[in-house]
Amino acid sequence: MITLEHSILEAIRSLPPDKQREILEHANQFRNSPLKKPRKSGRGLWAGLQISLPAEHIDQLRREI
Repeated sequence: MITLEHSILEAIRSLPPDKQREILEHANQFRNSPLKKPRKSGRGLWAGLQISLPAEHIDQLRREI
């Protein structure tokens, strides 16, 4: 079974040196960029606001849409 790493290496080896340098630059940018925090869901954003939406209200809004 061919691994992802092996496939990437084979693809890079088939490129000319200038393109290999470009890929290296991009890889370094990925490596050095901070990891993004996952976004909160709408429920997570509203959790501290103590908003209550009854199911009937949500159903009515869906019908209107």
